[in-house]
Amino acid sequence: MDKLATEYLTLPDIKLAYRQYGEGTPLILLHGNSESKNIFKHYQIGHFKDYHTIAIDSRGHGESISDDDAYSIDQYSDDVIAFCKAKGIEQAYVIGYSDGGNICLFLAKKAPQIFTKIVAISPNYLVSGTTDGALKLIKNITKIFRILGKLGFNTNKYLMRFQLMLEDIGLSDEDLKSINASMMILYAEKDLIKEDHILQMGRLIPNVRVQKIADCSHITIYQKPDAIEAIKRFFAD
Repeated sequence: MDKLATEYLTLPDIKLAYRQYGEGTPLILLHGNSESKNIFKHYQIGHFKDYHTIAIDSRGHGESISDDDAYSIDQYSDDVIAFCKAKGIEQAYVIGYSDGGNICLFLAKKAPQIFTKIVAISPNYLVSGTTDGALKLIKNITKIFRILGKLGFNTNKYLMRFQLMLEDIGLSDEDLKSINASMMILYAEKDLIKEDHILQMGRLIPNVRVQKIADCSHITIYQKPDAIEAIKRFFAD
């Protein structure tokens, strides 16, 4: 039997797709923009196989099914909380990468009683925290999707996804200051998020651990052995 087979949870306005593996402490895995639960296969069957890992497709991604006019990180976090409540998960660890890391910021704010250990990998709460080069690329890709849309291609889902990277996520400095959760932020030596922005989050969020991972980029950090070992140490403390 394929233990990584896709399962579904039907909520009022979405059918959430997820894959689960293993037994032990529940560990929620949240992917980045325009990715899916597939990126965490090696987390589930390898690096974190001693946990009950649950990799979820965010709204508008992967195999999750919903009818939306727009996406928001806030809504994504509500979906994760609703998933846990529906599944009877009272406490869980969570790892979020990129936009998944942004979801983690909301989870830390909204439900620290559920998410007792939170790892945000390369998050940003302000669009100004993204490097100029990355923003330029995102804007250019968005223009291409708009042109394709005018030519009759259905690009709405892609446009809504990329719009998430062109706007602030909806948390203020005061929101970050009020976070009361056990949290770690990892970021890459060659990240698409500005180092100053990451360090600013580190100053705002009480008692958060912040660590730079050397010799990697925003694209590769979550696969880096040093990042995985840092997460394991944080979970073990």
